[in-house]
Amino acid sequence: STEQETASETAPEAASEEGTTAEETETPEEPAGEAEEAAAEGAGKSAYGDVTAKENYNLYVIVKSMSSDFWRAAADGAEDEAQALGVTVTVIGPSSNTDIADQVQMLNNAINSKPDGIGIAASDKEAVMDSLQAAKDMGIPVICFNSGVPNAPEGSVYATASTNNYNAGGIAAENMYAALKDTIASADAPVRIGVVNQDVTSESVIDRGLGFIDKMMELVKADGKSAAVTGSDKYVTDAAESGDESTADVIIEVKVPAQATSELCAIEAGVLLNEQDLIGIMGTNQETAEGIITADDLLGKIGTDPAAGEIIACGFDSGATIIGAIEGGRMYGAVTQSPRYQGQITVDLLTMIANGEEVQDEETPAFWYNKENMNDPEIAPNLIK
Repeated sequence: STEQETASETAPEAASEEGTTAEETETPEEPAGEAEEAAAEGAGKSAYGDVTAKENYNLYVIVKSMSSDFWRAAADGAEDEAQALGVTVTVIGPSSNTDIADQVQMLNNAINSKPDGIGIAASDKEAVMDSLQAAKDMGIPVICFNSGVPNAPEGSVYATASTNNYNAGGIAAENMYAALKDTIASADAPVRIGVVNQDVTSESVIDRGLGFIDKMMELVKADGKSAAVTGSDKYVTDAAESGDESTADVIIEVKVPAQATSELCAIEAGVLLNEQDLIGIMGTNQETAEGIITADDLLGKIGTDPAAGEIIACGFDSGATIIGAIEGGRMYGAVTQSPRYQGQITVDLLTMIANGEEVQDEETPAFWYNKENMNDPEIAPNLIK
């Protein structure tokens, strides 16, 4: 069953504790002796495995946005892991995924403070190149998480911990196609599947979008139909094949907002939802999935029954809005990553490097969830409300 697929068959199991937001978490001060004793007791009890900090390292973790449920969960994971290991972590991030200059400045400030290591989920993989070179020159190790920087200066990034986003996008396509297969097969005119991608700069978002597009193209063709990709030049160009719109049975139209805000994502989703031939729509992260739901609040077109003319909507990540839409039968399902675990493993890897240990790239889990399986024990802890 596609519902049980994950983006990695060998990825470590996600931590089971449910995270709270950074704003909600308050840690009471302890006397120095008790704090040291607590740190010593926590040493080795890491999410990644038997990681023990040799001393209290000073680490930074930089997320993409402090206003997102997903990134607050990652922040919680990093802070909790630091406390368990007895190290110090400062978690920072801009207000929005699109505040690229702010994130780069935060990275530069972190480098200038000369910490023992930095973890970053880069919003723009090109914008951090000079900063990564500066970190390397100063001997500061960097771990990328969630989004990698493929062309980073050699030796600057020690490892990347992320979902296989391309495969995760493919999982969403497989589940959407299962719902739409009969509709596509019986259609006597071209039908349309919309994709709302947050941007054309983040490696994780690009990979998810392309994974969805390529898998959908593959599935449509396997059933004897033709497909074509239209819309955003980036995704049309980088797709494994773009097809011919003039003869396509299925048109995959890709929209990218000018900025990655929920409001602009909703506008792009609304354009797609008003297409008379639309049968499915995909949002490749929390903001775009929420944008689809917001756009549909007045339209009432999405649902789980394509035979009744409802548009099948799928998303990525979680949050109260997405979970509520799935529970309420509006959104068909979504792919969740393991944000808390991504924060935890980033601190683990940075601690290992500071210890003088070798590290390697790590693939973090992703799961398809819907109304039927969202309470399963391997999925529920990753759904952030």
